[in-house]
Amino acid sequence: MPARDVTPLPEAGSFPGLLRRYRTARRLSQLDLALTCEISARHLSFLETGRASPSREMVQQLSEGLLLPLGARNALLQAAGFAPVYPASPLSSQALGPFRQILTEMMDRHAPYPALLCDRHWNVLDASPVARRLLAALQDDPGETNLIRMLTSSRAAEAAIANLAEMLAEMQGRIHLEALEAADDDVLSGLLSALEEAMARHPLPGGQSARSPLVPLTLRTPGGELRFLSTVAHFGTSEDVTIRDLRLELLFPADDATRTAIAEIAASLGT
Repeated sequence: MPARDVTPLPEAGSFPGLLRRYRTARRLSQLDLALTCEISARHLSFLETGRASPSREMVQQLSEGLLLPLGARNALLQAAGFAPVYPASPLSSQALGPFRQILTEMMDRHAPYPALLCDRHWNVLDASPVARRLLAALQDDPGETNLIRMLTSSRAAEAAIANLAEMLAEMQGRIHLEALEAADDDVLSGLLSALEEAMARHPLPGGQSARSPLVPLTLRTPGGELRFLSTVAHFGTSEDVTIRDLRLELLFPADDATRTAIAEIAASLGT
């Protein structure tokens, strides 16, 4: 009986392995992706097993078919032996100076209300003075800058957020979508798991929908509850990975009492 031709699975960090991981994360069959990219399923199979090597154009074509974010497109190019196409400039770099000015102006114009600049993993990179005051009330560890970790692990946040179950459900839905968009991001997957574990500890009240049109953040303070609605600004037109991964969260008072309290906090901070 002739021996079967068994092709070993490619290494995870290789181009074939990475392509397979991205395709699997998108829940696409080889045939689905091949049809989307207008190539043969046989050729795609050869690419995933390492029996064929892609051209730069093919890598870009596959990235487009997979709807990969810019960072993942760079990773796929590098795995195939090509230089990355999309720059990933440090936020402090001279190249992003004009963009930093835009961010500063947006945050200044939003004052006195809280504004938070975060990266794709919800690490706080910058915050307005009032936002820093509010964040301090959510931190067990002053060095913790990840908003999701605060929500899921901080006893201070558990005590301060009156509607913690709602906020966990809201963020779980948001991170779930972001993880799907990212295709293969271990950090987002870890944050999603942390949210799901926290939701098990803090379930929504019976009969309450996990997703509401507007979920206010309600904070307990010595002066009474503060209620905020938020909007998130993304910068999707940039071809720079750093800019594309940023999000600017702007909090707005949801009632007059919160509006008055924020004005008083800002005045006490001299802003």
